[in-house]
Amino acid sequence: MKRIAVLGSSGSIGQSTLSVVRSLPRQFKVEALSVNTDIIKLKQQIKEFKPRFVCVRDEQAACELGSDLGSSIKIFCGEKGLGEMVKDRDIDLVMFAITGSAALSPLLAAIKNGKDIALANKEALVMAGPLVMRMAKKHKVNILPVDSEQSAIWQSLGGFQQSDVRQVYLTASGGPLRSLPRSKFKKVSLEQVLHHPRWKMGRKITVDSATLMNKGLELLEAMFLFDLGAEKIKVLIHPESLIHSMVEFNDGVIMAQLSAVDMRIPIQYALSYPERLVNKLSGIDFYRLNKLHFEKPDLEKFPCLGLAFQAARQLGTMPAVINAANEISVNNFLNKRISFLTIPKIIEKVMRRHRRIADPVLPDIMAADAWAREEAAMLAANLNQ
Repeated sequence: MKRIAVLGSSGSIGQSTLSVVRSLPRQFKVEALSVNTDIIKLKQQIKEFKPRFVCVRDEQAACELGSDLGSSIKIFCGEKGLGEMVKDRDIDLVMFAITGSAALSPLLAAIKNGKDIALANKEALVMAGPLVMRMAKKHKVNILPVDSEQSAIWQSLGGFQQSDVRQVYLTASGGPLRSLPRSKFKKVSLEQVLHHPRWKMGRKITVDSATLMNKGLELLEAMFLFDLGAEKIKVLIHPESLIHSMVEFNDGVIMAQLSAVDMRIPIQYALSYPERLVNKLSGIDFYRLNKLHFEKPDLEKFPCLGLAFQAARQLGTMPAVINAANEISVNNFLNKRISFLTIPKIIEKVMRRHRRIADPVLPDIMAADAWAREEAAMLAANLNQ
């Protein structure tokens, strides 16, 4: 039995992870759970899964939870508490379903303590990919990708190496605005952006899907996970989302991973690796499948993807900067303080003003992240006046 911690258990990936655990009770045991503020959902999960540890990022919410649970469960609080919780020797694998850069510190703590990582968080790896991968190698830790696209690349690669790869095709649904003319982007509403045609996801990642920044972050993530240069990765719009990504090898053979649009499939593989366990999830009915469509992404319509390719060529502290500027911009859009078209404008200005450090250490990365957040917030405030 594999003992797991689920960080971000109240979000869509966290809940899907618990659904997998629920369906395979002999294979997995939940040792720890964490949420940001949703203690109502956490209490329900505690009752069902009976973890030994929980962590609440919000201090006030943690105090409210503590008064209800008594001493039966050890309660951790905040980012520091999250880092402490994942060190426990009884935890075999940590599922990182936390969104945003807040995952970086506990991710490094888990790796230092030899925990295998099921990684559903893009931002931490985008910020500090080379550092994370070096540390994982040093501590002999497996980084098991959970995003359907990264899982597809991982599975399609099999046992082959970076030198065997000619090209990786990173597929994208195109998001909720794929068919909308750019001329109408000026008046696009938050509700339109949050209505994804294929995936049910959190609000931030759904906005990223609409701008195609989500695919840009995945580009950077794939580079670090699989030791690939940006020139070896192409983004391909595939509205059906059945081919989750493809790998073309040097001999021209292309391996593609296909599965139904259900995040529980890559989650289960990450949890069960190196085994493939039986599940009752729906598959693809090829007799009813008529066509698959592919398109080249329009970088004029979706400039965020072009900015991500720029960051992928520059590297250093630039990935941390684009990630931070995007988080702040998306948060402002979600709170209706800026328009949809303002998101890439802020990101581009922050990137242009940044003095890149070519070979950063962790303090450099954190400083670049903090600077970019402050710069993006200032730009958003000025544009909102």
